[in-house]
Amino acid sequence: MFGEFIKEKRLSKGLGLREFCKMIEVDASNWSKVERGVLAPPQDEGKLKKIALALDIEFESVLWREMKDKASITAGVIPQDILSDTKALNSLPMFFRTLRSEKPTLEDLEKLIQMIKKGKE
Repeated sequence: MFGEFIKEKRLSKGLGLREFCKMIEVDASNWSKVERGVLAPPQDEGKLKKIALALDIEFESVLWREMKDKASITAGVIPQDILSDTKALNSLPMFFRTLRSEKPTLEDLEKLIQMIKKGKE
């Protein structure tokens, strides 16, 4: 996911692998493995900023957030901003079940009913 995303952006800018790697100061053979999904993408914000700069991705733009999220997802990591948001973090199990099209448990339905009742009060 991350590797394909970066490779597509890199090629659309006309950047070869070695030229791109020189810009972001990484070894080309290792970066090739990142683009092929063999190695996990970097999680370091500074390295991600270098990548964004090389690809003309504006910091804090939608594309920047997409790139960071893809780096996290590809590495199997929950993004830091989600981890630091208790409400979002507590919603993740329900979100995962929804993605898997799993039916809610009786306990989930009871919680939902209580939440709706509290909302009406």
